[in-house]
Amino acid sequence: MINLALWHDIMDSRDPKRLSEIIAEDCVFLSPVVHTPQEGKAVTTLYLAAAMNVFNDSFRYVKEIQDEPHAVLEFECQMDGIFVNGIDMMTFNDQGQITEFKVIVRPLKAVNTLHAHMKAMLESFTSESAAEAGS
Repeated sequence: MINLALWHDIMDSRDPKRLSEIIAEDCVFLSPVVHTPQEGKAVTTLYLAAAMNVFNDSFRYVKEIQDEPHAVLEFECQMDGIFVNGIDMMTFNDQGQITEFKVIVRPLKAVNTLHAHMKAMLESFTSESAAEAGS
């Protein structure tokens, strides 16, 4: 069952805490800048939460293709004056949860910009977690 209505609702709310509603425990995240698959709900949620913070208000989906149990959503946005075009490819389980999330981004300048922003965001998340653990 494809659950795109819930996905769009989560994206519209820009609330990363809601990702737990749609990400399966065994989800695999495939990044355009990390060469190995990232496995599990926690790491997938971390990457998607970082992306929610990195992408600005110009982020929008422009095309959508569904073929049970898969969905492909094309997106566009601007980052640092650079046009970013990409796709989110999702596979859903029978409960409507995402079991695989693959992101593909173009052009190369956009990939490099996204990589720098995501690296900084993930490092800030890691620093915040370490600070909270030390409190």
